[in-house]
Amino acid sequence: MPTPTTPPHRPALRYAPIVIDAPTHPASHTPGDAPGHTAPGPDAEGLRGGPLLPGRGVIITIDGPAATGKSSTARELARRLGLQLLNTGRMYRAAAALTIDLGIDPRDAEAVVAAVDRAQLRFDWSQAEPPITAVMPRGGEGVGGVGGVGGVGRVDITPRLQAPDVDGLVSPIAQLPALRRLMIALQQRIAQEHPRLVTEGRDQGSAVFPGAAVKFYVWASAQVRAARRAAQNRASGLPADERAILAEIESRDARDRARPDSPLCVPVGAIVVDTSALSFDQAVGHLERTARHRLGSCAGAGSSAG
Repeated sequence: MPTPTTPPHRPALRYAPIVIDAPTHPASHTPGDAPGHTAPGPDAEGLRGGPLLPGRGVIITIDGPAATGKSSTARELARRLGLQLLNTGRMYRAAAALTIDLGIDPRDAEAVVAAVDRAQLRFDWSQAEPPITAVMPRGGEGVGGVGGVGGVGRVDITPRLQAPDVDGLVSPIAQLPALRRLMIALQQRIAQEHPRLVTEGRDQGSAVFPGAAVKFYVWASAQVRAARRAAQNRASGLPADERAILAEIESRDARDRARPDSPLCVPVGAIVVDTSALSFDQAVGHLERTARHRLGSCAGAGSSAG
């Protein structure tokens, strides 16, 4: 297992306080470079059939390697199906941000897990893409600018999640077995409180929700993913060295597949979707049609609760 490295220095940053009330199974195989796939049809829009199985619990999982567009696909699928979205990658990014901002050695797994547990990570489900909040010290400057006086409070840590220092730590910290076990328990608890979910990550259908109603594994070749990421970076004015991006994607894939706890794999019973030659709308449309077909909810005909 790779050893997390000490994150680079970052400027002090103060979180913005918010007011919010506190509202193992085997996998079939490890994906290689070219798994089999279910090819979607050419029509791009998908079905607009209203909420899926209204009044009933539905869990749909989307797993896959880095840079496949899982987050944007899951967000749009949840919107079309009238389900809530659980972005589990944000939880690991939150763990990385907490580790950095509380001055914890990322190699100290016990301290990392204890800090994440104390932070009581929660999503604000009043929003379509829920921001993530944590109990943190507030007031004063303290470590990382998050305070040493004024007690603790629930703060929105979403603005920290895409910072470069978090980017650099999230992959190694996500390899910690004890942290993954804590996250699995938290995710399962979320599903008990919010039973209508599209949930995306790398172990959702294999380790977290193996009994999900519909399980997808979204895939594209590393070369295609690197080209897409480079194009996104160029559009955002960020570095776009495609060879360097490809090397990082391949390294991340290898780490995710090799980790001892809940490794990246194709879950048993998952529908594998190769998005290499698909537009975003084509990919989402295929997932929507498949989910409605699998659960017996056709366009324009919602199922009653029962």
